[in-house]
Amino acid sequence: MSNLLDKYLFQALDAYPYNLEETVESLNYALSYDQRNPTALSLLGQIYAENLKNYETAKEYFQQALAEDIYAIDVYPKYINVLLWNEDYKEAEKLIEFALTVKGTDKAVLYVKKGLLFEQKKKYKKALKYLKLAKENTYNNLFIEEIKEEKERIKSKMSKKKSTDATSKSTAKETKKK
Repeated sequence: MSNLLDKYLFQALDAYPYNLEETVESLNYALSYDQRNPTALSLLGQIYAENLKNYETAKEYFQQALAEDIYAIDVYPKYINVLLWNEDYKEAEKLIEFALTVKGTDKAVLYVKKGLLFEQKKKYKKALKYLKLAKENTYNNLFIEEIKEEKERIKSKMSKKKSTDATSKSTAKETKKK
């Protein structure tokens, strides 16, 4: 039975995201052999999040996947994305902190997610702090470049905020002079 389950999982993974109909059909077959399979549940969560924008249902599938296998390390970044998209910041922060303790997770990716969390909360200095940690924990030149791009985007938001504040203050001074 495991061979058929694997066959359908591979078909679903191969078809995603280009052929959603085939992906879902293969997932249904896979789940008929093992309704608690973390890979199948995670891919269903991904479909609900990325394609259907149904974040609550996606969260349920990701929760089920992690309940079945806490070491399903590929689930964490996808689940964190859903929490960030759904603006569930406290939940996202708790999950990131927990995921950082799970052996085998990509710490660099998790620190980037934490940086994005703080960016969304408009805490740019904290965001940059976590991007620095991400850079320290990556061993991949391409990912280092991605981190640099994230950092530049966040820095550009910081400078805009400062220039807006400076413009407001100078306008206020000009108004007082008149």
